[in-house]
Amino acid sequence: MKMSLMVEGLRSDAISVGDLGDDTVAEVAERIASLLGRSAPARILDLLSDAAAELSAELADGRVEIRVAGDDVHLAYVEDERVLSGGEGDADLSARITLRLSESLKARVEEGAASEGVSVNSYIVRTLERGTSTNRSRTGRAGNRLRGYGST
Repeated sequence: MKMSLMVEGLRSDAISVGDLGDDTVAEVAERIASLLGRSAPARILDLLSDAAAELSAELADGRVEIRVAGDDVHLAYVEDERVLSGGEGDADLSARITLRLSESLKARVEEGAASEGVSVNSYIVRTLERGTSTNRSRTGRAGNRLRGYGST
């Protein structure tokens, strides 16, 4: 999508409101439109970032990134690299760990595993792989915001 088209549409809508009143209303509408022109791109990127983070949380084997190149903004699906070398077979999984979980967390884990059609163990391993993946901690920032690349 072209960011400038979205911002210009918002500015145009604000100016149109000014046409409904007198000169004072028109002047205020022009000021609001000017402010929207400066703040809307950042707000739109925040919205897209939140949407990408929510979508990524629902994806089992990948994530959604925001890619910005000049005025173009795109959402892209990126498959996660597997942390385990040699695949995901049970033969590679030899370490054991005992977890103490609250009943509510255990229920959420079981629901998540059931919705993905995998065992609880596989679900936990996938979730841990995604959460501790090296490509997620490159930026040094916490959270799932503003992933991807940008160029001008």
